Amino acid sequence: MNTELIGVIATFLITVALAIPFGKYMAKVFKGEKSLLDFMAPFERLIFRICGIDPTKQMNWKQHLLALLSINMLWFVYAFIMLLTQGALFLNPDGNPSMSPDLSFNTAISFLVNCNLQHYSGESGLTYLTQLAVITFLQFVSAATGIAALIVVFNAMREKTTEGLGNFFDIFLKSLTRVLLPLSIVVATILAFNGTPASFDGKDTLVNLQGDTVQVSRGPAAGMIAIKHLGTNGGGWFGANSSHPLENPNYLTNMVEMIVQVLIPIALIFTLGFYLNRKKLAYVIFGVMTFGMLTFLIPTLIAEVNGNPAITQMGVNQSMGSMEGKEVRFGSWASAYWSIVTTIISTGSVNSMHDSSMPVSGSMQLLGMMTNAFYGGCGVGILNYYIFIIIAVFISGLMVGRTPEFLGRKIEAREMKIASFIALLHPLLILAGTALSSYVNVNHANADWAVKPGNWLNNPGYHGFSEMLYEYTSSAANNGSGFEGLGDNNLFWNITTGFVLILGRFLPIIGPIAIAGLLARKKYIPESAGTLRTDTGTFGIMTYAVIMIIAALAFFPALVLGPFAEYFSLYF
Repeated sequence: MNTELIGVIATFLITVALAIPFGKYMAKVFKGEKSLLDFMAPFERLIFRICGIDPTKQMNWKQHLLALLSINMLWFVYAFIMLLTQGALFLNPDGNPSMSPDLSFNTAISFLVNCNLQHYSGESGLTYLTQLAVITFLQFVSAATGIAALIVVFNAMREKTTEGLGNFFDIFLKSLTRVLLPLSIVVATILAFNGTPASFDGKDTLVNLQGDTVQVSRGPAAGMIAIKHLGTNGGGWFGANSSHPLENPNYLTNMVEMIVQVLIPIALIFTLGFYLNRKKLAYVIFGVMTFGMLTFLIPTLIAEVNGNPAITQMGVNQSMGSMEGKEVRFGSWASAYWSIVTTIISTGSVNSMHDSSMPVSGSMQLLGMMTNAFYGGCGVGILNYYIFIIIAVFISGLMVGRTPEFLGRKIEAREMKIASFIALLHPLLILAGTALSSYVNVNHANADWAVKPGNWLNNPGYHGFSEMLYEYTSSAANNGSGFEGLGDNNLFWNITTGFVLILGRFLPIIGPIAIAGLLARKKYIPESAGTLRTDTGTFGIMTYAVIMIIAALAFFPALVLGPFAEYFSLYF
């Protein structure tokens, strides 16, 4: 068997092997049981005392949302001001300038919502201060926000009938102190010992093998790169992200980064099983999500390792696969695997350039973000899947003539309206944004408000359309990766994607919490012979079908105009 394929399989198996015990650990943490890091409790109590917060006070679903949204608003204002003034602040050894208002707006929102869409180049667009005090800070708190929102939903599922769903601030802080921070220290240490910079030195002057003198950026990058993956954030310290040799020095670090970016999303599936004492339900969800991942991964692997047919027709040997835009030290197999796991979850980091992927690969990356329910980001992946469970339960109940129920609660009109709205919001944001940008590109791309004089597409035709479709898909899915042939640092893209980022993040959090809170207040109905079981393979297949059918109906016409058309152009 190909050793590169063995590396891909081993990476996934190691991830799952680590995720199961880690999921059990997180269940203990959030249930308040004894766990490994209980020594953090005095520090947590000190923070609560300073902030004047009572962590034992129960909150209903509305109070949870109020706490979540208000604290995120404060972080946005803080981040916007810091980015707008960074050039005049300290810890700026390379003399990088402040951001423009529209770029500050986009960047602050992007990292606040766990997307990390970067319309700037990492090492030249930020200072060490904003890399740490804004970007790294937001990467921690945005991931903890997603985890806290999910645990609120778990609490609603766990209790039979209740208004109290735990305390948001208690869950949020434990997500930081007992999950994200300890793991980040471990990963950062591995990266630092393998060559990733971890100092405050400025640029270094080097002479390369060709005799050219180059300036190489450095800085305290290891810690930021650790949380960018663990928190499914994805923004790079360097502009080239994890294809940069200092951000991802070798195959070992490549495996570590691939493992840790999927670790928490998969572990939270098993956390559900341990937390609710419904392991079979967790296994079904894991099975559906893994099958969904393979749906996108297998075509991508085949496309990338077989190379470009147009180049093959020229008689060029592509024994290493399609290597355009890829690092030789990783190869086409590891690059293809990374491109799929980073798009089915919301990390969006890259170790190869997605703009150079084969058309089939590009369409699979897009579909990974369009479905937005297989593993997903920290917490929000299962929240998105929860919406499809509600829809699948309702449809299944109608099909078999049973009352739609999930975990002992009836699914009624109000819950279905919320679930349907959230399910339709995702394609609306993507397709409306793409339609608007296509119109502007044809009619107004040379306007000063749209872009610097000249067209913003470096690639016309099918691929250019794919670049615009990808940008809004990445924004709506809180992913952050991009087809980087697009000139996106301008007023039009910064503002429009900024609003898509906000709506694509917070409404899909508000919806599931509202549904869970409403269901938790209803009378609990014990399971009986007439109950529609949701922890079976049959229901898992139903949920997968709902996800894929909604994605197909919403997105296939757009995919036909972009990557599908580009694929057929290689042969005809």
